[in-house]
Amino acid sequence: MAIQKSYLPNSKNRSGSLPVESFDMSAQEMLRRISAKTDELVAAGVIKKSKLASQIGDEEVPAAYLAHCTFARLGNVANLQKGLTGIQSSLPGQFPLVVTAAERGTCDHFDFDGAAAIVPLVSSTGHGNASINRLHYQEGKFALGTILCAVFPFDEQLVSARFLYEYLTAFKEELLVSKMIGTANVTLTLGKIADVPVPIVAPAVQKRVDELMALCDQLEAAQQERERRRDRLAAASLQRLNKPAADTNPETQCEHARFHLHNLSRLTTRPELINAMRQTIVAYAVVGRLTSTDGSLISSEAELRTVIEKKNQLGLRKKKDIVAVGKDERWCDLPNGWVWVRWDHITDWITYGFTRPMPHADAGIPILTGKNVNFGKMIFETAHMTTPDAFSELSDKDRPCVGDILVTKDGSIGRTAIVDTSEPFCINQSVAVLWLRSCHFDRRFLQLALDCPQTQLALVAKTEGVAIKHISVVDLGRMVFPLPPLAEQHRIVAKVEELMALCDQLEAQTTTTQTDSRRLLEATLKAALAPV
Repeated sequence: MAIQKSYLPNSKNRSGSLPVESFDMSAQEMLRRISAKTDELVAAGVIKKSKLASQIGDEEVPAAYLAHCTFARLGNVANLQKGLTGIQSSLPGQFPLVVTAAERGTCDHFDFDGAAAIVPLVSSTGHGNASINRLHYQEGKFALGTILCAVFPFDEQLVSARFLYEYLTAFKEELLVSKMIGTANVTLTLGKIADVPVPIVAPAVQKRVDELMALCDQLEAAQQERERRRDRLAAASLQRLNKPAADTNPETQCEHARFHLHNLSRLTTRPELINAMRQTIVAYAVVGRLTSTDGSLISSEAELRTVIEKKNQLGLRKKKDIVAVGKDERWCDLPNGWVWVRWDHITDWITYGFTRPMPHADAGIPILTGKNVNFGKMIFETAHMTTPDAFSELSDKDRPCVGDILVTKDGSIGRTAIVDTSEPFCINQSVAVLWLRSCHFDRRFLQLALDCPQTQLALVAKTEGVAIKHISVVDLGRMVFPLPPLAEQHRIVAKVEELMALCDQLEAQTTTTQTDSRRLLEATLKAALAPV
């Protein structure tokens, strides 16, 4: 059942002209009028009489405003209402449903009618961490999830809901997050929110902030529309790039690639677009679309024969028959000098770590599991340890060497890392190791071949298990990939590193832009609150 908050003025009234006296109204006069309004609402039975709030200490107030602002508890200037709508059980409809996410839902009923600052009551990250990603500002009729709180000023002619929203957003860490309690489930209570100190600022100053923020809203709407158009252009461009080579004229495909790379900084301004571009770069790299093949290069087929002969001479493992790559297994046509191979062709052996329990120690030899192979690196900081004595009992298959490639085979399948340290460590059964000790190919290119979308999709297709997915080392060895000549591998890796560095710069620029926007908001609020 909807609750009509009739004592709250409609937001349209707020945009009208302010009385002349509001331009120099003192904080004391504002508090007196708010108190009188509160008494009226209590007498009418609209709200309950609040407890007498304690005096505000200097340590509770943002330092920048301590010298020139009067503060009051939020509960003394606004009515706090907990949301009434269960988010999961709500039915879609004509009214906005405010939830913790950035986007609104819809609801078939409304709980409140008015202008309000919306504060989440639960941590955004959970798991014992106190955090609030965002607050909301909402006007008109709306439904509110039960894990949020709406803050309605008692008198919006004196205190603006939009002003409260901007103030609480700018200082949410010290005013709200710091008050969250709990261990597993970290939450805010209405009482804690009511205790938050807020500045009592002349209505004219608040109106100035509201007008500035309205302009920011317009700029944000325009930016979002620009981003939507940019996203559509980027998606269309990536779609053209990712078409199978057999469906695209080579010259047209090169033209698409030149367009996208030339406009990379304009097209990829959001993290998800940058990640998509990274995948496209890798996909292009492993099929020879990033570089032009030099016809004078030695064929990779000849190089592969040399590697196989060397592997047989070393006799590291028992020789096994490897089935030739069939036409139906190939992803695309390859440039001259390239050849399709299986991982079994170039690896000395593919195996995985120990399966028996290992003793742990506070200090000793690191044990890498699937969790410690991520972002293309080996992460030793979070690894468990085993004792040197236990390590000495392991077989050589549990001890990767420099140049080998690790691949996660259980749980999160397909994450890779090149072994780049001679320091001793071992792996457990969730990690496979590709022995490459008789191989002279570029390890970074081989890692790209494992990381490319085609291989990752093939890995998923080969997985088994219900609760925990896994892939066998036998299936891993049978998988195929395109192998260019060694000199071409070096050129491809260099080009990929160049483009990935550009993606890193774009990612850093995106983060900087977001930080600058937040600082601009805080600076605008501080400037508006400063004494005239």
